[in-house]
Amino acid sequence: MSSNASDAVLARLMGLHPKKIDLSLGRMQRLLNKLGNPEKKLPPVVHIAGTNGKGSTVATLRAFAEAAGHRVHVYTSPHLVRFNERIRVAGQLIHEDDLTALLKECERANGPDAITFFEVTTAAAILAFSREPADLCILEVGLGGRLDATNVVAHPVATGITPVSLDHQQFLGNTVTDIAGEKAGIIKTGAPLVVGPQSAEGLTCIKAVAATHGVKPKLFGRDWQAKAMPGGKAFLYEDWRSAIELPMPVLPGAHQISNAGMAIALAHAQDAVNIPEAAIRAGLGWVRWPARLQELKHGTYNDLLPEGATLMLDGGHNPGAAEVIRDYLKRVDTVANPATLIIGMMGTKDAPGYLKQLVGLVERVIAVPIEGEEGAANPAALAAAATDVGISGVLARDVPSALKLVAEKSHADRPPFVLIGGSLYLAGNVLREIGEFPA
Repeated sequence: MSSNASDAVLARLMGLHPKKIDLSLGRMQRLLNKLGNPEKKLPPVVHIAGTNGKGSTVATLRAFAEAAGHRVHVYTSPHLVRFNERIRVAGQLIHEDDLTALLKECERANGPDAITFFEVTTAAAILAFSREPADLCILEVGLGGRLDATNVVAHPVATGITPVSLDHQQFLGNTVTDIAGEKAGIIKTGAPLVVGPQSAEGLTCIKAVAATHGVKPKLFGRDWQAKAMPGGKAFLYEDWRSAIELPMPVLPGAHQISNAGMAIALAHAQDAVNIPEAAIRAGLGWVRWPARLQELKHGTYNDLLPEGATLMLDGGHNPGAAEVIRDYLKRVDTVANPATLIIGMMGTKDAPGYLKQLVGLVERVIAVPIEGEEGAANPAALAAAATDVGISGVLARDVPSALKLVAEKSHADRPPFVLIGGSLYLAGNVLREIGEFPA
């Protein structure tokens, strides 16, 4: 098969439902029944939902388990550059030939019935995982939880809910309580539940849903915590099992301490595989999660900036993600290194809410289109939103043009700090352009 044979199948699958998103479990369960119920043949499953941090938590838990010598299946979404990134079979991105064959099998089993792209591709991932032996399977919720296509596993060995905030309101509800209720839909009777930092209203909702299942959640701040040690070289993790001092996560940003803590709590909550302290230490040192405050150190985009410049990439797209960026920028000397945000964003996102978090830290916002995305926000609207919140907003036709503008405006003794952000789609385009493919 050709290297992109799966693209043709993926394109066909996009046409099986008139809507890109239509939350329901009925179509998914129907297809899984036709496929012989592979969801019942998976290795032990850890299921993780949340608005922010769930991808980093998945990546970190995977690092721990693999450092302990376990074979691990992982399902995440969306992908950045290649669809294969979503499906990691026993530690390796799914092979192109295998992906194509699985997609075709699911397409045949589904027939002409309506089904969303995410549902049928999730079924393909589950089918892949059911056929390859592994010790653990980590499933990341795509959207929400209660009606998400991943929510077909009846007996996970643990579930986790990372911080919940406003996002995807058109599908999940207009309040944090509504959204938390959807995320809490992954809670299962008999499965340990780990809960990350939450707002008061989100936590109240999650605890109420857990109570209906007879589950006592393991809560951040009560049952487990993770906090930086003086000096910033290590962090202290404490839970119902142990208290350990650990090296800082290799993933950048103070928020990665709580994400790492969440992964440790999940590792301790499940009893399917043994993950010793040595594996946790090792995993913290090599975990990778692209486009989350990722520093781009080499490549054609770096060459467009003056010497000494810093170039970062982040796919976060909601106010909660912008809070993480804000906390990171507070540790940057933005006087010596003036900060510019190059932003592209989907039209459904809360651009003003995102940009408000960066007032006083970002000197300039340069808005760009997201190539290939019809639903992307108009760059002029993004620039205007920046100006409205008090940040100078301008336009550029693409990311390279924006980087050249930064270079033109910079001073030799004040190398710029540049963050490309606002969308995973934009981040994926950047990685594709510079030839950096997640592995």
